[in-house]
Amino acid sequence: MSMRMISVGLLMLGMGIAPLQAQDFLIRGARVHTATEAGTLEQSDVRVRGGRIVAIGKGLQAEPGDQVVEAQGRPLTPGLFAGASNIGLSEVMNEDNDFMVNMASPVYDQRWRPEFDVSLAFNPRSAVVPVTRTEGITWTVISPVAEDSILAGEGMAVTLDGRYDAELPGSRTLFVDWSGPSAKNGGSRAGIFMLFEQALRETRLSGPMERGMLLQPAGRQVLKSYLDGGGRMLFGVGRAADIVRLLAFTRKHNIQPIIGGGTEGWLVAEELARANVPVVLHPHSNLPFGFGSPTLDNARILHEAGVRIAFSSGQLHNARTVRQLAGNAVAQGLPWEVALQGLTSTAADIFGVGSTHGRIAVGRQADLVLWDADPLEVTSQAQQVWIAGRAMEMRSRQTELRDRYLQRLRAETSTGVAP
Repeated sequence: MSMRMISVGLLMLGMGIAPLQAQDFLIRGARVHTATEAGTLEQSDVRVRGGRIVAIGKGLQAEPGDQVVEAQGRPLTPGLFAGASNIGLSEVMNEDNDFMVNMASPVYDQRWRPEFDVSLAFNPRSAVVPVTRTEGITWTVISPVAEDSILAGEGMAVTLDGRYDAELPGSRTLFVDWSGPSAKNGGSRAGIFMLFEQALRETRLSGPMERGMLLQPAGRQVLKSYLDGGGRMLFGVGRAADIVRLLAFTRKHNIQPIIGGGTEGWLVAEELARANVPVVLHPHSNLPFGFGSPTLDNARILHEAGVRIAFSSGQLHNARTVRQLAGNAVAQGLPWEVALQGLTSTAADIFGVGSTHGRIAVGRQADLVLWDADPLEVTSQAQQVWIAGRAMEMRSRQTELRDRYLQRLRAETSTGVAP
């Protein structure tokens, strides 16, 4: 087969060119943001074979059968992390969805159900997936929500390339709502500790469920597996005082936590760093909900203290704006490379997929995005997305609607008919 030369221009959104399907290709002359200690490599090439990166460097020669993408100095990054989201679990908000479980339902017997596995509801063909993917987002952590339980259930990282076996191995995470007073904990933050202590005691029991227990036998086994195996637990918490007490609680029970939210994390950054606890935060969250002390400097202060950070908007339909949030953190003093890592390598490490995802490095899965400009600038666009070495079609429901009505507008304008 002869070598095919494909310029970046032909890959751009809206050109009507079919996406690349072969997994053997060479991206040539890119500004490669590796999200590793190697940093940014100018005018470098990346070779992909069988869905993985096999070589990085200058002057790599195309081989027979290679598709060649001329990057012309444009930025190349790893595929970005959407944050913890409900992508693939809901199409339209305020309608039935698959990420929220109501423990008051008779089906759930008004008990905590950590065995709730949200992956069984994930729809890789959701219309939200390509809308998100065409903006350079290649993976997310799908998260459950429980209306009446501190333990919401299990979430996990999934790839956004449309496959049904989308879960990324080793990424399972137990989601815990530690956010404050609510009906879940009797209306008191103190109730969180009391109830969670009870749940931990129940994991040491066996036999059928008894009156007053929080956990079904299956739930006991799931929670016990996280405790015994050092499993990943994401605690949704924002207030500094709650974070400090949570750190003491998890230390007591040998739990390895992730802080989700961490609005006041900047106030206890040193404590978080000493405990080696990462924070998945919304860096633009600066409104004083609950009389807290938020700041736009949160990401910078946490990083300077030595805390690993990743970004999450908490959005469903606008999850793709997470790169804008990372850019906002840069505007507040966070180093650019650290912000990119918060969407790539650091996020992958936090959720247990760093050995395969989040970096442009030899041996890693070829999840790549070629941009027309700085990916943390709001006006920049992804020109081509590859997941596992396969070029994704750069179309979505939104682009289809755009093209349909632009075509109609042009037709009406050319015939003199008022739009």
